[in-house]
Amino acid sequence: MGNEAHDQQYSKKLQACGHSQKHKLPKSIMLVILTNLVTIYIFTGPISFLYHSSPSPRDSNSISKELNSTKAQIAATHSLLSELHHRLNSSNLLVQALLIDLTRQQEKQSNGADQNQMSLKVGSDDLSFALGPHKLPFGYSPRIGSDEIHTPVGASCMRLHEELNQYMSYEIGGECPMDDVLAQRLMLKGCEPLPRRRCRPKSPTNYVEPTPLPESLWTTPPDTSIVWDAYACKSYQCLIDRKNKPGSYDCKNCFDLQGEEKNKWIFDDGGLDFAIDQVLATKAAGTIRVGLDIGGGTGTFAARMRERNVIIITSTLNLDGPFNNLIASRGLVPMHISISRRFPFFDNTLDIVHSMDVLSNWIPDTMLEFVLYDVYRVLRPGGLFWLDHFFCFGSQLNKTYVPILDRIGFNRLRWHVETKLNRGVHKNVLYISALMEKPMT
Repeated sequence: MGNEAHDQQYSKKLQACGHSQKHKLPKSIMLVILTNLVTIYIFTGPISFLYHSSPSPRDSNSISKELNSTKAQIAATHSLLSELHHRLNSSNLLVQALLIDLTRQQEKQSNGADQNQMSLKVGSDDLSFALGPHKLPFGYSPRIGSDEIHTPVGASCMRLHEELNQYMSYEIGGECPMDDVLAQRLMLKGCEPLPRRRCRPKSPTNYVEPTPLPESLWTTPPDTSIVWDAYACKSYQCLIDRKNKPGSYDCKNCFDLQGEEKNKWIFDDGGLDFAIDQVLATKAAGTIRVGLDIGGGTGTFAARMRERNVIIITSTLNLDGPFNNLIASRGLVPMHISISRRFPFFDNTLDIVHSMDVLSNWIPDTMLEFVLYDVYRVLRPGGLFWLDHFFCFGSQLNKTYVPILDRIGFNRLRWHVETKLNRGVHKNVLYISALMEKPMT
């Protein structure tokens, strides 16, 4: 009796275990088993008479052999699928474990990097977020070659702790501080590009829509187009009147669009003053289309070129005047960068580069050579470099600047040197105006 009770209990456990294992079978395996049973039933059940109404013994033996072979193949396939399923589960578990471990290591490295950047944060929480690095949401990118992206900032930003901390101190999501002067001081000290910020700049009060082209090219915009807080002048008329006042201002006559600006680059005197039409005539019609004006003041060179269907981007700073704003109000394209910055254009892309007064002997020789090589880089083969009223001392011309230009490799199309009379003949200060071409080969 004891043995029978024990056997019954053991039988119930087996049935329960079998019942449990049935419920645990994956749906994919159940589907394979059902398919196998249907296949067997088709070849061995009542339907088989549809294919063999009166099979001979020889045919029956052949069918039996084929069926047995099919059963064996199905059984082998079923076993292989089970093995693959088991290996796949093991691989998934391994990958999950590796991802968890990798994430923990990255978090540790990120925390260590944040601690190392404490000297850069100098009290500003948003600076660390601005600098990154930022993890890519979809992981490693073959195009970038990394799983994170870095925010570019000027190398000198890292040593300007106090000023950078001041620049990055603001209310996130609020209005940006009126710190244009601070921003440009950072740029001129090499902190360029500046880190991005999460705030909104102040907008002009009572702003109105700009004047449409082409009238906008020579129209002084309304004062309501500018936030004047950062400037000594609080109106365009004040900026225009600077030309009549003593003192030194950056581009003193630039804001008077109906004065000297109106006559620039119209007449060619055969000397220092080249005319735009004569310069364009050195190339086939329509082949000068896009270019850059380095330190282009309020954009008058770009305006003259725009009248001739040439698009010029004007780089300039807002040195105690809204230069970038006026350029944009004229319907032209300003670019707020300093002369120290690498030009943000790809190699061999521009038809013309122009610079008046900005590229001169106030720039250290080595730095100037880097700038001129960068001009060469962005010009396409056959592109023009118009060096307009470059000034230097007579002793520097053949000793320093001519060798630099010769090393870079421009071809001279026009070259004119004159004494800078407003500095006095006795000081031997020279002006150079040159039209040069990047070689075709």
